[in-house]
Amino acid sequence: MNAIKHIAAEGERWDQLSWRYFADPMGYERILAANPGMPFYASLPGGAVIAVPVVEASNTMNPKELPPWKKP
Repeated sequence: MNAIKHIAAEGERWDQLSWRYFADPMGYERILAANPGMPFYASLPGGAVIAVPVVEASNTMNPKELPPWKKP
């Protein structure tokens, strides 16, 4: 698994990390899964090293659904 190492600031939350790295505050479960030994704190302690998985961007939109100016 490819991951980015994030050093938590005092009081950071899992949803904030998810928003920062995935633009989705509800994607924090991916971060939790990448850190199986880390307790689920409501807010992270300062200095905690968090592995943030690198997620490939996917374009699942059907080309037929694209607006005319984006069609190939």
